[in-house]
Amino acid sequence: MKTARAATRRYLPGSPFNNIPEPVRHIESYAVNDRVTHDRYGLGTVIGVEEEVAVLVDFGTQQERITAPYSKLTKL
Repeated sequence: MKTARAATRRYLPGSPFNNIPEPVRHIESYAVNDRVTHDRYGLGTVIGVEEEVAVLVDFGTQQERITAPYSKLTKL
């Protein structure tokens, strides 16, 4: 007796189910002198901004360049 196995589905380019739009991800915007907190580095101040690419943050003892998406960075 053969075991039941799920067949792989074919990709149908004209299927209405393939036209589901991707969710729009909002990228947080930061400005110079914004106070932020990071899960790893702690409290800091934004000292430089590269639009939608990265932010440069001064954490007191070190400066770090945090790239987008800023999942571990929170504006205070």
